[in-house]
Amino acid sequence: MSGNSKAYDVLVEQLAARGIDVEAVKEKLAAQAIETPSWGYGDSGTRYKVFSWAGAARNVYEKLDDAAYIQRLTGVAPSMAIHIPWDKTDDWSALRRYAEDRGIRLGAVNPNVFQDDEYKFGSLCNANPGVREMAIAHMVECCEIMAETGSDSLSIWLADGTNYAGQDDMRRRKHALQESLTEVYRHLPAGGRMLIEYKFFEPAFYHTDLPDWGTAYAMSLKLGPQAQVLVDTGHHPTGTNIAQIVCFLLDEGRLGGFHLNGRKYADDDLIVGTSAPFELFTIYMELVSAGERARDVAYMIDQSHNIEPKLEAMLQSVINCQVAYAKALIVNYDELAGAQLAGDVLGAHRAVMMAFETDVRPLLARVREEKGLHPDPIAAYRADDYASKIAQVRGKSVASGGYPSA
Repeated sequence: MSGNSKAYDVLVEQLAARGIDVEAVKEKLAAQAIETPSWGYGDSGTRYKVFSWAGAARNVYEKLDDAAYIQRLTGVAPSMAIHIPWDKTDDWSALRRYAEDRGIRLGAVNPNVFQDDEYKFGSLCNANPGVREMAIAHMVECCEIMAETGSDSLSIWLADGTNYAGQDDMRRRKHALQESLTEVYRHLPAGGRMLIEYKFFEPAFYHTDLPDWGTAYAMSLKLGPQAQVLVDTGHHPTGTNIAQIVCFLLDEGRLGGFHLNGRKYADDDLIVGTSAPFELFTIYMELVSAGERARDVAYMIDQSHNIEPKLEAMLQSVINCQVAYAKALIVNYDELAGAQLAGDVLGAHRAVMMAFETDVRPLLARVREEKGLHPDPIAAYRADDYASKIAQVRGKSVASGGYPSA
């Protein structure tokens, strides 16, 4: 065991005094799963400039190598989401085997209907039926890729919208969206689900066709039980209570998953939990308190690291999710409920803050050690030569303009 044994013992004693079953908490932490994105391992960033990173993955196979490395360091990142056509390959079975040979699996399939010139005025909502058919065909292809890779999620984000009043008929676009999604929904593989993401603005600035969770929720109800809402933590106006959205969707059985990132102003795609760690904690609180209703929720990182090292940034995001989950697990929910029912405003708040202010790092270190991992993934990464080796092998690409991440 590490030198953190004393800190761990003190923490266990404190948690036991609060009525927390530490072994049950450790079991849940060991089973945590966070999907990392292929686009977070390659050179990507803002629309203005991409700063190349020596060693950035050049193809989907190298992305899988990097994702497998993050899994080896953390033990809680067992899958990698793919983006089509960025990650397209001629042999999906071979790619699936390649992932499994490295101890991970292929995760959510993300269609791309925002980069081609044809999508200048939208994809599924475009006034041109030919463009709509093109977008539908691409998403149907992604459903077929799901079947070949073993993925259970089609993760849809649209850049559709308008910039000026009168540019297009918003009602017609709503109908086109529903009709298009209905056609795609019919092609989901057995057991697969459609995760509908929303974003209140950008790249459209007058109106966005999927602007908020309510619109995504309404669409999911029209489509059927395999359609659910995907919450991107960066896709909300400042001040939005994301925990409340999570609570509502969980209670309705329509929360499909997350794209986890951090933001300060808009969709900044920063490291998870850096600008608003308390917000991330309250989101996890809703997930923990929901119990079985949160069982099938998917947790996916969605970041395009630009000025930070790719692997270390991804690693930090995974760790921050572990910390937030650990803190949510050590809330005394019985005490909290009692204070709530008694109208004890500050007593309830203190029950929440007691967990949030607890240093859970010794607990996470012990969980990692019991899984045969280094107790400090960042220290393990910095002591390792993986990053320097791939920098030598892969080199550094020529810097270019960026692309928006989904």
